[in-house]
Amino acid sequence: MNSVLFDVTNGVAKITLNRPEAFNAINEDMMNNLARQIELCFAPEIRAVIITGAGNAFCGGGDLKEMKKAGEENLSGLLGKLAQEFHRLILDIRYLPKPVIAAVNGSNGGGGFSLALACDLRYAAETAHFKQSYTSVGLSPDGGFTAFLPTIIGLAKSTELFLLDPVLDSLQAKQLGIITDSFPPDQLMPNVTAIAEKLANGPTQSYASVKRLLNLSLLPALEKQLEQERQGMIAAGLSNDAKEGVRAFTEKRKPAFTGS
Repeated sequence: MNSVLFDVTNGVAKITLNRPEAFNAINEDMMNNLARQIELCFAPEIRAVIITGAGNAFCGGGDLKEMKKAGEENLSGLLGKLAQEFHRLILDIRYLPKPVIAAVNGSNGGGGFSLALACDLRYAAETAHFKQSYTSVGLSPDGGFTAFLPTIIGLAKSTELFLLDPVLDSLQAKQLGIITDSFPPDQLMPNVTAIAEKLANGPTQSYASVKRLLNLSLLPALEKQLEQERQGMIAAGLSNDAKEGVRAFTEKRKPAFTGS
């Protein structure tokens, strides 16, 4: 099964994360495939992009089960490598000179949340929910999370999400400005597709200019922040808490953190 599906209709590329059995968690294969699909979207015939998930999840973040298989002694190096690849993908989404829309069809957490925040517009199913997830397993955020979230919702609320890690439903996400709107699950893709086709038929050069100008205020700081996030993830991978967090997740129990 292809981990990422790709389709183009009426100038709109639809990219679907396709590991529904793993809540579309990101492994290295999905990361590489997703990066290739984003590169295809630079083609002139593609004028708008939708990213969504198969099944009941948008994206569950990094695949902790595969990290567990890699071994605790390799956790830090693996996290650093995955973060580097993920950050290249995030920058490609920002550099892509056309609108990118996240259609959050279900549960969304960790790197999936970062991926949605990197998009230009975000819409969700009314049944979707959001969780930053990193700190609950002893890890440090990546994917530009610590740059995008405070820009969108402010420092105080971002701090609350990082420290307390609440689950947000689609109404709360809309009230915070994380998403623009929500729809009944069966109406999410028709509505998002209509929005994407409207953008694809609009003044795309103007949209590209707007995105470039917005990036000028964000990207210099974002690139530095991404590297700091990568270093933070490497350091977290060396901690006992991160190793315990990954173990606890795969064993489906509450982690027993020691602060070491």
